[in-house]
Amino acid sequence: MIRTHYASELLDHKGKQVTIAGWVENVKELPNLRFVIVRDRTGIAQVTIHKKNSPEELVQATDKINLQDVISVSGIVPEKQLAKIGPEVQPKAITFLSRSATPLPIDITGAADTQLDTRLDWRTLDLRNPKNLAVFRIQAKLIESLEEWLRQNGYIQVSTPSIIGGVSEGGSEVFKIDYYGSPASLRQDIQLHRQLTMAAGFDKMFEFGPNWRAEMSRTPNHLSEHRSVVVELSFITDEMDTERVEEQLVAHALGKISSDCKDELQLLERKLEKPTTPFPEVRFPQIYDILKEYGKQVPFGEDLNREAEQTLAKHMLEKTGHDFFFINRFPFNVKPFYVMRVDDDPTWARSVDLVYRGLELSSGGQREHRYEKLMEQVRLKSLTESEIAWFTENFKYGVPPHGGFSLGIERLTKQILGIENVKEASLFPRTPERLKP
Repeated sequence: MIRTHYASELLDHKGKQVTIAGWVENVKELPNLRFVIVRDRTGIAQVTIHKKNSPEELVQATDKINLQDVISVSGIVPEKQLAKIGPEVQPKAITFLSRSATPLPIDITGAADTQLDTRLDWRTLDLRNPKNLAVFRIQAKLIESLEEWLRQNGYIQVSTPSIIGGVSEGGSEVFKIDYYGSPASLRQDIQLHRQLTMAAGFDKMFEFGPNWRAEMSRTPNHLSEHRSVVVELSFITDEMDTERVEEQLVAHALGKISSDCKDELQLLERKLEKPTTPFPEVRFPQIYDILKEYGKQVPFGEDLNREAEQTLAKHMLEKTGHDFFFINRFPFNVKPFYVMRVDDDPTWARSVDLVYRGLELSSGGQREHRYEKLMEQVRLKSLTESEIAWFTENFKYGVPPHGGFSLGIERLTKQILGIENVKEASLFPRTPERLKP
């Protein structure tokens, strides 16, 4: 193997020979010393070359070393560590595995203010910045801890189709594709198929996967392709049951990140604590009155815009001290056909959003499981019954009360870390203007 140890392991092997491998991050010159800083995914090591005492071929090999060259270094980890930046290695041999062109097209140290679009053009290089790596190590822990909680609580992981023969939201913002000569589209979310797992008796399910929206949104909060964890459960009393599940799931994940990602959070200068539960809730139509108090006028029966959502978040933080809160009972006229209406007042839907630090993270709530009600809502939304029959016909044959939610991974990452643009929480983001790299 080219590598025997990572940089983070070196201090456990003082006095022993090791081989490390990684990228040259920096080279520092002193009259009699040359320090080559090598980075791997775990951290950095300082390779110390004594110009007078080291073999001539070792000194010559590093005379023309370039930043971002990929090298392998074999040497001794000294018992007495003098390096101020990372553990020290005294080299016996240095092998160049790949040479880097110079100059680099972007500054990956973060010292220069490079525009985000330029950084994304060179995303592979941009991701070499340790702060960017920290973002995705935290995102990996987020996904791991979400899955951990769901498995511990009896949820079955499934994989539903990404290609569908219709649209799940009843809208037009889909990526249309040709499916062997028939029209199809990439899913907007996993909604309808996860409901069918409830009809099938799975009882509790979850899925991690991509979703696509062909909307021309160019905001710091939107992606054309995003990932989510979706959760669905049966035999619920109402949408409040889905709130209790979601808040426990999110609290567990943030608690794990705060305990297991201390180094990454410190690097990103972020503090994170496990949030207290239950999360508070605010409902329509009272929301309209709250917004009026802040001078924000939203017409009765209309949805919230971004400004109203942020105003509501400010109000909830002031009144409850919570960054997380649920919005419930949205107007049915702005929601899809499958959402359950409130029987006593069908103007409102049992539809729930989770908001964190002023940004919507998830949508969910209770679904309509009664066939007659479901078909009534299909007609109210002016959908073609025959085109949606592949979904609705199953509700003739006994479907339990159920609900769930879809939680955005990139958005939650963005809010946890205080990232300005959600593109930076996506490994290779897709937007209306960006299809590469």
